[in-house]
Amino acid sequence: MMPRGKHKLGMGKNRVFGTAKVGDRGQIVIPQAARRFFGISPGDTLLILGNEASGLVVTKPEVLDHLADEILGKLEESDETE
Repeated sequence: MMPRGKHKLGMGKNRVFGTAKVGDRGQIVIPQAARRFFGISPGDTLLILGNEASGLVVTKPEVLDHLADEILGKLEESDETE
C-alpha cells in the first residue's frame, strides 16, 4: 500500500511527482513540483490522452508538435513519390 501524503519517486528521466485527488467537479490539482518542473502556469491548456489499458496521459499540446510534424512530413513525402 502506498503511504498517504506527498510522494516523489524516481529522480531519473521518469518521475512520479505525487498524487492528486479528484474533486466533486472532476478537477485535480497538479503537484507544485510538477508544475514548476514542466513550466505549467494557471490558464495553460493541457492535452488529456487516454487508453483503457494504459490509463491517462496529461501533457502540454506542444509536446506532440514534433510527432505531428514527423507524421505529416512522411505523408507529404509519400504523396510526392506516388
